[in-house]
Amino acid sequence: MTKTESSNKYLFPLIVMASLFFLFGFITTMNNSTIDFLKNAFGLNDVQKQLPNTFFYGAYVLSIPVGLMLMRIGYKNGVLLGLALIALGFFLSIPGVGMGYYGFLSAVSVFAIGVVILQVVAGPYVNAMGSPETAASRLTLTNALNSVATVIAPIFVSVLLVTPKIETGSKMANSDILKIVKGPFLMIGVVTLVILAIMFFLKLPEIKEEEGNTKVEAKSYKSSAFKYTHVWLGSLAIFFYMGIEIGISSFFPDYAAHLKLDNISPIDMLKYYWGGLMVGRIIGIFILQKYKARQILTICAFGGAVLLAASFVLGAGAPVIAMWLFLGTGLFHSIMWPVIYNLALEDLGPHAKVASGVIATSVIGAAILMPLMGAIKSITGSVVIAVSCMFLYYAYLVFFAQKGSKIR
Repeated sequence: MTKTESSNKYLFPLIVMASLFFLFGFITTMNNSTIDFLKNAFGLNDVQKQLPNTFFYGAYVLSIPVGLMLMRIGYKNGVLLGLALIALGFFLSIPGVGMGYYGFLSAVSVFAIGVVILQVVAGPYVNAMGSPETAASRLTLTNALNSVATVIAPIFVSVLLVTPKIETGSKMANSDILKIVKGPFLMIGVVTLVILAIMFFLKLPEIKEEEGNTKVEAKSYKSSAFKYTHVWLGSLAIFFYMGIEIGISSFFPDYAAHLKLDNISPIDMLKYYWGGLMVGRIIGIFILQKYKARQILTICAFGGAVLLAASFVLGAGAPVIAMWLFLGTGLFHSIMWPVIYNLALEDLGPHAKVASGVIATSVIGAAILMPLMGAIKSITGSVVIAVSCMFLYYAYLVFFAQKGSKIR
């Protein structure tokens, strides 16, 4: 099969996968963007308000079983199951909110499992659609559409979920909160059902991971994905990356309050952070075709750390500039995920599905690191100290880029 024929063969499936990246990008960011609203509506403390992250990202602990399941049921059935659980979860969110905060969190865990399945399916599927040399670029392309969703989601939340002004220290009745979220949650559930129906009738090819690589036809692999060191180190890199990406968006409202920027809407301003991720991923499509992924990851980790440090230094004297530097880290965070993912899946052949599950499991980093950082803020009373944990996360990504990602 020629290179052109291979590209044509995978064009439509790639478009389908890109649409799924949009869906779970929207859901992930919407979940994160509701934190500040829920904090006020349910009257939550610093640790409790991070629990949506815990319930949502905690579902990624199932990623390895999901990867093993995909070996049996295939990509398409995995996509259908994931979409069904997302729809169910949003429908359950409606009575869940009526039962209170923890009722809502229970529903979050249902659609979170659906997102986990889509995440585990989509990564190796896109990775296998063509040449390994351009895999990082393809993942960045699909993540760019994911980023479009992450820009739209905060706007969606600010317009439809955070319309009423809630005074600090007050608490809304569950029935009032339900009135606010019922329409949007129902809308997302119905749209997901429509996508599910469309996907049911679409014909997606099953891909063998070796297909896209014509150079390794006779290559032998280790007996298991678990025997590749770079898979485990890449999984840990994703763990810390989640603390970086979600840490900025989760703690921005508190950081904006620390900067005394009372005249802005933190949730509305988050669209610039997610917009930075979108722009960076679009640029990354072309950059990753010319430069090595390890070099790019190193530069991005250093860049994000420098902007964050500069924001802290300028915070007292130039709060507006500090805010933009804080949000500007999104530009450097933009292509971290696809680059880490690609490096961790490199040269795995038939073990890619299971390895994808191993790597995706570490998305629980957001479930663990966010409440931990929330506890640090609560104990110290300083959002700057809590967010400073991210410097450790950046340091590990540099290590993974330079040493940990090398295949052993």
